[in-house]
Amino acid sequence: MLGPPGAGKGTQARQLRRKWNIPHISTGAMLREAVATGTPLGREVAAIMESGDLINDEVITRVVTERLAQPDTKVGFLLDGFPRTIPQAESLDRIVADRAPLIIIDIVLTEAEVVRRLASRTVCAECGANAMGEGSTCIDCGGPLVPRADDREQVVRNRLKVYRDQTEPLVEYYGKRSTYCRIDGARLPDDVTTDIIGALESHT
Repeated sequence: MLGPPGAGKGTQARQLRRKWNIPHISTGAMLREAVATGTPLGREVAAIMESGDLINDEVITRVVTERLAQPDTKVGFLLDGFPRTIPQAESLDRIVADRAPLIIIDIVLTEAEVVRRLASRTVCAECGANAMGEGSTCIDCGGPLVPRADDREQVVRNRLKVYRDQTEPLVEYYGKRSTYCRIDGARLPDDVTTDIIGALESHT
């Protein structure tokens, strides 16, 4: 799943996970877990996330490679937050070379809408799931919701610049594939889900 910060990739991935009973592999949640444990890698990741920069390609590719080798991914999986750069995409192509073709969902959102959304976003302190606006507890696990350190406006602006510079080239990388699907992310989440399911079912 591609899209700028705040496009709703995590929300949509959880919906699709429930529909098809396949793992939702969120690199963001895995990295936030590393931060919470306070390991040397976690402290390094924390500094990068707070500045709004992207995690090193080698580190995140190693995390994803190990995850995709686990048995529960054999029938399929949802990747949320990876790949974010061309080298990561090339690594992913090698990782899944003996599987069915990747289906790429690109959730499109304007910069103004990204900033508006992220101003009200929180994250579960227990499971790392993102939430929007209302409520103080996570709908997935019941944990407390807290503001995300990387959603301050200045950091968001930097993250959007990083996205444009390093991640938008993925649209060109994947755009000519028959399995590339462009989805309008500015509508209600359920409407976005319906469009994504239709796109996925047309390719499976």
